[in-house]
Amino acid sequence: MATLIENVRVILTAPEGINLVVVRVDTNQPGLYGLGCATFAYRHLAVKCLVEEYLKPLLVGRDAEAIEELWQLMRQNAYWRNGPIENNAISGVDMALWDIKGKLANMPLYQLFGGKVRAGVPIYRHADGRDLAELCDNIEKYRAQGITHIRCQSGGYGGGRFGAAPATAPSGALDGIYLDSRKYMRDTVALFDGIRGRIGWDVQLCHDVHERLKPIEAIKFACEMERFDLFFLEDAIPLEDGDWLRQLRAKTNIPLAQGELFNHPFEWKTLIAERLIDFIRVHLSQVGGITPARKLQIFAEQFGVRTAWHGPGDMSPMAHAANIHIDLAAPNFGVQEWSGTEPPNFVIQELKGPREALLDVFPGLPEFRDGYVYANDKPGLGVDLDEREAAKYPCENTVTTWTQTRRADGTLQTP
Repeated sequence: MATLIENVRVILTAPEGINLVVVRVDTNQPGLYGLGCATFAYRHLAVKCLVEEYLKPLLVGRDAEAIEELWQLMRQNAYWRNGPIENNAISGVDMALWDIKGKLANMPLYQLFGGKVRAGVPIYRHADGRDLAELCDNIEKYRAQGITHIRCQSGGYGGGRFGAAPATAPSGALDGIYLDSRKYMRDTVALFDGIRGRIGWDVQLCHDVHERLKPIEAIKFACEMERFDLFFLEDAIPLEDGDWLRQLRAKTNIPLAQGELFNHPFEWKTLIAERLIDFIRVHLSQVGGITPARKLQIFAEQFGVRTAWHGPGDMSPMAHAANIHIDLAAPNFGVQEWSGTEPPNFVIQELKGPREALLDVFPGLPEFRDGYVYANDKPGLGVDLDEREAAKYPCENTVTTWTQTRRADGTLQTP
């Protein structure tokens, strides 16, 4: 009997206070359904509308096993293609279809990708701190858990909290998060000098610029950071200034990771083919799900570019699981960003309450042990969703403030 799509619906939940969007695809086979991540935390209602009002009528009655056909159909159906809202909506369905495919095969997804090339996935975590001492304490907490790759920041990405313009801004300047790029660069160089002095050289360090520097500043900054032997420098060049990566590559030997904001193959094709980056960092739902991510992983392998998929808190456990399944089967895997979906005894204590709520809503999460994450061997993605628990944590539709970043004169700056 053909496996046909009977229903497509969206489940919204926020067990950690972050809006998550999950798509459930039901089939005509009793008890057979799939779950996928469509999380765009800051435009969650737009994604929900697109899935339920446009993709559902398009998909109901079609063959749930025809993943490539349906991905192409969803992408082309509106004529105008691409963009984060459409891609996240497509991703939710795409991941759910892969989940169904794994359940039909009675295999975890990594088996459908050719099987494991590694037993577990090494991860990196984020360490922050108000000063060097607090940051180093947090680094040591992660090292005690067996984590060898750690991203280090102090005070986020060089800005303070959202609020009124500082006294140095022009009169009438608007509220925001005000950035001082030169101070950020000086402070970060001093910070990493202190980290290496206290922690030593046995830990792999990363740093995220978050595209908050001008390209010429990023080149200067990368050169100054070379001496700290980073595992990679992340998103040093803004998406809109991608051509500058040629100059950055020519001026520094620091490994470069790029792609958190990428949506379309044109944004990464040249960077990979010309070997201008070392790690590709895309957000799986942002590019349209597992189907395009697998193609990207295989394409990058041909040019020696490794994966370091985006893995923040504003993606559902379905996407975290998808990351891990692809990682397990990818020869060109580098490292996996991990926001901490492991059980509470592995988490810094202040996160225990929200993390337990996440575990209640999403049973079957990948397991963290001694620096590595392991997919469970349940069919498909291996993660389920308890809708009764999910309903306890409604999403909020509020104005996003952390993206309202500004330069010293009050001009908006990409966040």
